[in-house]
Amino acid sequence: MKLTDLRGILQYIPQFREKIFILAIDAGIVVSDSLATLLLDVALLRSLNIRVVLVHGAAEQIRALADERQVLASDLEGTGVTDAATLDLALTAANRLTHEILEGLSANDLRAACTNGIVARPVGVIQGVDHLYTGRVERVDAEFLHSLLGQGVVPIIPPLGFDGDGKTYRVNSDAMAVAVAAQLKAVKLIFVTTQRGLLYNGAPIRQMLVDDLRQLVERDRAGFAPDMLSKARHAVLACNGGVPRVHVIDGTLDEGLLGEVFDNHGYGTLIHTNEYDNIRPAKRKDVHAIQMLTRQAVEAEELLERTKSSIERNLDDYFIFEIDKNPVACVALHVYRAENQGELACLYVSPSHENQGIGRKLIQFVENRARELGLRELLALSTQAFTYFQSKAKFVEGTADDLPRDRRERYHQSARNSKVLVKRLT
Repeated sequence: MKLTDLRGILQYIPQFREKIFILAIDAGIVVSDSLATLLLDVALLRSLNIRVVLVHGAAEQIRALADERQVLASDLEGTGVTDAATLDLALTAANRLTHEILEGLSANDLRAACTNGIVARPVGVIQGVDHLYTGRVERVDAEFLHSLLGQGVVPIIPPLGFDGDGKTYRVNSDAMAVAVAAQLKAVKLIFVTTQRGLLYNGAPIRQMLVDDLRQLVERDRAGFAPDMLSKARHAVLACNGGVPRVHVIDGTLDEGLLGEVFDNHGYGTLIHTNEYDNIRPAKRKDVHAIQMLTRQAVEAEELLERTKSSIERNLDDYFIFEIDKNPVACVALHVYRAENQGELACLYVSPSHENQGIGRKLIQFVENRARELGLRELLALSTQAFTYFQSKAKFVEGTADDLPRDRRERYHQSARNSKVLVKRLT
């Protein structure tokens, strides 16, 4: 999708209007040339009545400041021991970064505020080690932050928290972002990094169910670099805490944020809860989408062309797999009652969503539906994907004689010489 295509953006506006996005910005982005572009994108989100909260890290600046002052920092990420000298470094670095963001937002005519709305408490003694000024979030003043958002103010939250006695604690920014997203009931938590997404063994994960990510982290922590492991763990915590979608994007890309939010293909990584993907019956408004989805396969002679009238005539047979309410795959089940058979047809997955198991989900869905209808046999016709049906769905090759009489006549008339595939259901 071209981001200049307003129709592509406008389809998202109703579902995101007045909703809250949390942007967790790595410190490397804040001091880079990419910050100006990112904040321009934030201004666009605000113009569309999307409420934005910015949470930022400070690890790189703490390291640089420690080198400048020739001080040994006891911890950079807010997860280890923070001594008094390192807390002082964190305060200076965080204040500088917050100021950078305030300047950038002012340049885009956006009002913002750095708040003390994060109540923290010390991590305390863990395995005999006192973590001193390292803290964890105890409470987020959600009412205060909601009041700022309601006035069009962008809250900026540094990686610092305060207790009831006015003491300051260094808090891990990823954990801070998760706590804020959960308490504000954000619809998206977006980690803005300098990487292509959430990297596993050096390659970006495009999309993954939260339960699958949790199992992957438990099974192979070594596949994630330390910064990526933190993102993965906190993505799981966020989803389990009620945030439906967590993104990890490359903040150095022009329009990387907009491309992730307003394009269902996305530019980075999406971790989602179970309600994210959905197979539903096709509606009349989906007829054009089905034709557009399958056009490439029709041109490659993988699928038989279906006219608008033929789809409308058999609309009850079609099903859509949607992501963020956008069709990315389709399938049909044509039922032949006289022969007690069903035909799995028009199976297609958008190239941008291939190799994610969507095709198998749709096949399983059709098979389950056919069983519910009491059909004895499921058929499929294929010119190029027959090995997929055989290996992934356990179809076996049949002949034209296995087809219902009416379907057999149309099969011969088409002269496509498709492979006939059969799966017994009883």
